[in-house]
Amino acid sequence: MSNAPSANPAPPARLRKPIVLVPGCSRLVGDHTCQIVGNKYLDAVRLAGCLPLVVPGVAAEDLDALLDLADGVLLTGSPSNVHPRHFGETVHDSALPLDPDRDAWTLPLIPLALARGLPLFAICRGFQETNVALGGTLHQAVQEQPGLHDHRDPTGEPPEIAYAARHPINVVAGGQLAAMLAPLLGSVPGSGPNSLQVNSLHGQGVRTLAPGLRCEAVAPDGLVEAFSVESSPGFALAVQWHPEWQAEKNPVSMAMLEAFGNACRGYRDNKAVKTSPTANSTHDMRDPET
Repeated sequence: MSNAPSANPAPPARLRKPIVLVPGCSRLVGDHTCQIVGNKYLDAVRLAGCLPLVVPGVAAEDLDALLDLADGVLLTGSPSNVHPRHFGETVHDSALPLDPDRDAWTLPLIPLALARGLPLFAICRGFQETNVALGGTLHQAVQEQPGLHDHRDPTGEPPEIAYAARHPINVVAGGQLAAMLAPLLGSVPGSGPNSLQVNSLHGQGVRTLAPGLRCEAVAPDGLVEAFSVESSPGFALAVQWHPEWQAEKNPVSMAMLEAFGNACRGYRDNKAVKTSPTANSTHDMRDPET
């Protein structure tokens, strides 16, 4: 047997794209249950310079092995809601879709990922399930709460209208989001020194923030629109709107994806150093991707 090196050896860990886990939704397609992720979320991960890995439901005993593969996690939006039993309530509107299969493994996945310091970017449903996973609660019908507005998208409209900017948000000074967007606030269309315009396609919303979460932005009615995880050593951001929609055309979305991608590369690099005792002496530690 030849001992000649492979013609296509695996690239060093520091040169490969970071792997971002993207949990799938459990959805009935015809007569079959399928795992589904919208292409817009996969495209957003690619725009961040990372490699998306769509993940179906995972047994609890396999979560750590799954996270060993990861350099980041992106939690997607979905038509489904987090089941209210996870925050001590019964179902308010049985006509709305639920996804207990996704709840069963993403809710325990979130604290495990954060405990490792994995970069986490959570969008819409992902925003809501992160709050619930860490001990927060939700309004099941924001539009029915006194003083809160209707944040749902227009019924039956095409995506170009449904995902159009709907209202401003106020970005909280001194936070992770404010620092990330500082060069853009006041300079991109529709933004001010501490505000920007976002789309809005959700019926549920944060009632109480989980312990250890920091509010990063609020809607005009006071509803939380973004939060970060205070204990996280790096990128751990959740937003209620949909920055992935046509992200390449949106400077604010691209700034968030760039920050997420940089965090994933940093996590990948630190992991490579920890698992390679000779890394400091045998490799140039500069990252050609950044």
